[in-house]
Amino acid sequence: MESKILLENGTNELEVLEFKIDDHCYGINVAKIKEIINYQDVTPVPNAHPSIEGIFMPRDTMITAIDLRNCLQRGTSKPGGLFIVTNFNKLDIAFHVDSVVGIHRVSWADIIKPNATISKAEESISTGIIKYDDRLIIILDFEKIVADINPNTGLNVDQLKEIGPRSRTDVPIVLAEDSQLLNKLIVDSLNKAGYNNVRHFENGKLAYDYIQNLKKRGQLEQCKCIITDIEMPIMDGHRLTKLIKTDDATKEIPLVIFSSLVNEEMRRKGEQLGANKQLSKPEIGNLVQTIDDLVNVKERPGGGEG
Repeated sequence: MESKILLENGTNELEVLEFKIDDHCYGINVAKIKEIINYQDVTPVPNAHPSIEGIFMPRDTMITAIDLRNCLQRGTSKPGGLFIVTNFNKLDIAFHVDSVVGIHRVSWADIIKPNATISKAEESISTGIIKYDDRLIIILDFEKIVADINPNTGLNVDQLKEIGPRSRTDVPIVLAEDSQLLNKLIVDSLNKAGYNNVRHFENGKLAYDYIQNLKKRGQLEQCKCIITDIEMPIMDGHRLTKLIKTDDATKEIPLVIFSSLVNEEMRRKGEQLGANKQLSKPEIGNLVQTIDDLVNVKERPGGGEG
């Protein structure tokens, strides 16, 4: 499949790999995929979560295999089919599926929210739906699937304990994060770190509109730092970054990409778009320290602000 358009950063597009489990169509962002391989025998892991099939070692790398059919409450997969080997949040994980249909280029603006057309099991682990030809493709939330199986892979809030006592600061921060759970966790974590003036939005478009309204009113001092996810409906984080960094009025606002997709290729794209920093989502402690540096907040030994 050609990807020439996607090589142009900030186009608000993504490529989705469509795959099937039984006759149901699902999708995953191609940016998460390392490779697709034929099913391999796995070694069961004692006392593992029921959705974990086991582990295997292609090319001397240990990979955990997850049974997507089981995650979707559609029974248990049998040997056969394919493994979609992924990398996100610094983890290599294989997802067992029946077959792969193909790759589709879509706009984030065309991805709609999950609704009553899908099952409760699907709704709880999906980020959106694509209408393609005569069928619906459900985009699954692979980060949530993995975090539900192993909560230790999620946001590492324990890192905040290492930071120590913090004074309060009203430095205004804008957050764009579509996951309700992560949105709340990030806001709560920033509050614990002393940042009590966080305006949070569920996609890049809402965050961008807010910043544009500040610009029109001559109040851009009310946005001292922007934190954005990459994968979001309506407007993704790369598009938001491009719009902010190509506008003379907003280009000096520090912008941090905080995403599960900060791999080598995505980091290169973020750099080209002008992101000031890029961090992987488990690193909430590093996020706080990065914001400290970008907005010049320093802590005195007694916890006072410098």
